[in-house]
Amino acid sequence: MPRAQILVTLIAALAAACAPPGPTVSRGEGLYMRHCASCHGSDARGGGARAEALSVAVPGLTGLAAAHGGTFPSEAVIATIYGYRGKQLGATMPEFGPLFDGPTVGWITPDGDVIETPEALVALTRYLASVQDEI
Repeated sequence: MPRAQILVTLIAALAAACAPPGPTVSRGEGLYMRHCASCHGSDARGGGARAEALSVAVPGLTGLAAAHGGTFPSEAVIATIYGYRGKQLGATMPEFGPLFDGPTVGWITPDGDVIETPEALVALTRYLASVQDEI
């Protein structure tokens, strides 16, 4: 890894460690209940009240880590919720990006990159990571 990239990764990690607490799981749970539970169910297993009316099966969200070798796919989750993947796949899931626009935080990707991401989107993703089934 080039020296500059190592330095950027180290600075990002130190900044994250010294930063005030970021988006909380409890805030994410509130966002989930408000925007997601009607389709994905209050238990995130896919049985929400609106699920039957849709033309496609609504996936459960508690097995995402298991389906990805034990690692929660945070980048894919963020992209899907925001709306990037939904557009590409012609999915039924609406774009939620505009609902989550607002204050941002530096989210560190699994590759060590720091991406300014809406705080609410990070909170929701942290909540989903917290409800994963045991592997």
